[in-house]
Amino acid sequence: MSSAGLSLFVFGIYVALSGLGFALIPNTALDMFGMPATEEPWLRILGVVMVALGYYYVQTGRKDIRSFFRWSIHARVGVFVVFVIFYFLNWAPLTILMFGAADLIGSIWTFFALRSA
Repeated sequence: MSSAGLSLFVFGIYVALSGLGFALIPNTALDMFGMPATEEPWLRILGVVMVALGYYYVQTGRKDIRSFFRWSIHARVGVFVVFVIFYFLNWAPLTILMFGAADLIGSIWTFFALRSA
């Protein structure tokens, strides 16, 4: 596995584990980030989607699909920017920036790993 592939593999595990938390114990996951509890199904649904997305990241990392690596850099930086906007519009709490930071850090890792390859 290349260094860039490893960056997506690790990011995929993070996304999948986060998704499992939201799917199986959504209110515990929300509480960890200072967000109010909910009985709505949307968070569990999002968790399942995150597990699937994490699977994609793990598999593309393992198979070294470099075109996906580049696309993921754009998308993950975009996620960070949107989360910052959500925070400044008071649409999300400060803790949303932790999720955005994970995307940004992962995308930076992937970017530099691709450049060095």
